[in-house]
Amino acid sequence: MSESRPGVGLKVMLRLRMGTHDAHYGGDLVDGARMLALFGDVATELLIRLDGDEGLFRAYDAVEFLAPVYAGDYIEAEGTITQIGNTSRKMTFEARKVIRSQPSVSPSAAEVLEPQIVVCRASGTCVTPKDKQRRPA
Repeated sequence: MSESRPGVGLKVMLRLRMGTHDAHYGGDLVDGARMLALFGDVATELLIRLDGDEGLFRAYDAVEFLAPVYAGDYIEAEGTITQIGNTSRKMTFEARKVIRSQPSVSPSAAEVLEPQIVVCRASGTCVTPKDKQRRPA
């Protein structure tokens, strides 16, 4: 894989609020799989920007769940292309809690977090078949 190929370092970030529909466990705790779904959306956008195609997520190499996420929290999910091969694209991901809900204060209370809390990190490989690469890097 070539690390000097155009597209290495390409980043995408999305931010969204976790709702009660995302809460899977008691106490409005959000399932860790929700962070992986966000990473999948980030990976898809990275592939579209690089190749002009959604590509396929092949595998995660590593996943670390580092802090809990609750309904009402705002999460930023960011991904970066770190290596580009013939058809493979290695990526790293990080999800950060940027706003925390504070239901113990009041139902609508929240606080901006400084510093942000890293809730999940992962790395993985996606693939865009050669015949689907409309904008090869």
